[in-house]
Amino acid sequence: MAPGRQPIFNVPGVVLGFVVVLALIQLVTDWMNPLAQFRMLANFAFVPGRFTVAYNPSLVAASFDAAAAQSESAAELATFFLGDGKPLWHTAITYALLHGGWAHVGVNCLWLVAFGSALARRFGTARFLIFCVACAVGGALAHYLTHRADLMPMVGASAVVSGAMAAVVRFAFQPGAPLDAAFALGRSQRAYTLPALPLSEVASNRTALSFLAVWFIANFLFGAFPQTIGMTDASIAWQAHVGGFLVGLFAFKWFDPPARPALPPS
Repeated sequence: MAPGRQPIFNVPGVVLGFVVVLALIQLVTDWMNPLAQFRMLANFAFVPGRFTVAYNPSLVAASFDAAAAQSESAAELATFFLGDGKPLWHTAITYALLHGGWAHVGVNCLWLVAFGSALARRFGTARFLIFCVACAVGGALAHYLTHRADLMPMVGASAVVSGAMAAVVRFAFQPGAPLDAAFALGRSQRAYTLPALPLSEVASNRTALSFLAVWFIANFLFGAFPQTIGMTDASIAWQAHVGGFLVGLFAFKWFDPPARPALPPS
């Protein structure tokens, strides 16, 4: 390899590991029989109604009645996912490790590599992983606030990916750190060391605002037309995406390492 050249495959280890874990979980899921898959969803997917039934059982009962009116199978699924009615707090995180199929996990992994790589280089492994957990929780909270009585499970790492996208906005658009430099593998380390943009400057940066507008429009379209990413029998929990995005945008400063002298352009 010529001096100064970087390998083409230059994804940070923590991001690559995350992708491998998501793919392995999906592979194991495919090997399970349908009952085992449902049990895994009941134990590790995020079911809002389980968190509501303890303080507002009537709201969940109304949701159950609506499912029963729809069909007997819908009522059985609602009963199954409600379980014993106790909240499973870990599911506010573990849902992000499960997906609705290979198209779902593939899209999330693609965006995770694109945006998560830049973020992992800036944050480092530990900060990056804690950030991912925070975005997952933010996504679960946003979904819960808009689906408190829902008894159907939510899965997917989209809230984490959305949070990574939002965080990258904070440092990839300022002068000296163009977006292509942030994502071009091995091209420049300078974009990862420049001070982050204050939120006030993000709000006045045309490129950043354009990126944010495209992101919100894309999430709306995916939510309205889930078949565009191969999820013909599922709905997109776009509120969770928004929750993760807002965590990434506003909580970025709590995860960003202390300012370091910027490296000279390479």
